[in-house]
Amino acid sequence: MGRARRARRIAQQAVYGGGGAAAAVGALGLAGYGVLRIEAELAKRIVGSPFDGAPDDNGTYGYGPGDPVRFVMLGDSTAAGMGATHREQTIGAIIAHGVAALSGRPVELANVAVVGAESSQLGDQVVRALERVPAPDVAVISIGANDVTHRNDRTAMVRHLEMAVSRLREAGAEVVVATCPDFGALQPLPQPLKWLARRWSRDLAAAQTVAVVEAGGRAVSVGNLLGPSFISEPKVMFSEDRFHPSPAGYARLAAALLPSVVAALELLGKQSSTPAPNPRRGEGVGPLPVAATKAVLQPGSEVGPAEIAGDTRGPRGRWAVLLHRVRPPVPPPEVSPPGDLVRPDERSETSPT
Repeated sequence: MGRARRARRIAQQAVYGGGGAAAAVGALGLAGYGVLRIEAELAKRIVGSPFDGAPDDNGTYGYGPGDPVRFVMLGDSTAAGMGATHREQTIGAIIAHGVAALSGRPVELANVAVVGAESSQLGDQVVRALERVPAPDVAVISIGANDVTHRNDRTAMVRHLEMAVSRLREAGAEVVVATCPDFGALQPLPQPLKWLARRWSRDLAAAQTVAVVEAGGRAVSVGNLLGPSFISEPKVMFSEDRFHPSPAGYARLAAALLPSVVAALELLGKQSSTPAPNPRRGEGVGPLPVAATKAVLQPGSEVGPAEIAGDTRGPRGRWAVLLHRVRPPVPPPEVSPPGDLVRPDERSETSPT
């Protein structure tokens, strides 16, 4: 079964229910559960001493006339900023500064993320966020890493995320979700552990993307955005515990999310919110599960809802647009023919030898 079909199946089961644990086992296989158990044990050896907590980044950022932009941050330790040494270095603070600079308005950040949080705790975070900010303009969610290390049921994870996005959308917020990171990017993991961890986390990220877009949000692929730096610049991109990002790592993650937040708020105009996709960059409109599958292979990609001839759905479900907000170089036309999203490229998914 291809990743697009797996993502669609997990997301559909999350919405309609039915056989959560059995579905997860069927999609992943018994070997997958075994590898995650081993991965969790290895993580205890790889990760150094954890921090006492994350800096408190709640507050107002930027200056200017007009009402402040109301921004809520939800999720796990990455959303909370564990590994940052100052409140200005968290993802939420960096995004808030960027939005303030582009909007000319102050930004009020309410961060309700919890270190160690799993998807099942998003509901409580949404309640707290809306108690503090009843009508947020934008919400950013980063979740999934702890679900992977704790081997949680993926169908349940996706359902909790979809419900959180739906509730925030009902409250009037634009929602941007950073999907599960690529655990195969952790270089200390040996093969075949690395390959199995990559497949599991990428499948979860694709399923998260489907659920987020169905609920009216935008999903941004985090993937292995920091992975190559684990070996080349570990002391720069990762914090002292060798697991959470450093301030430089958070800056890179925030840079991937900020364009989607800016577009969602239409700070640069409505056209910039949904620009025409460029096929030469691998962008395009197609079935949502296929767009989700392609996004997990391109860190920094955004997937959002789309229409074709006024229709939001086609024969294969909801239409979605894939955009590379963090854009790769444009190849010559003869190298990259006009792309479509009909057949996802899974060449990087070959099993290790």
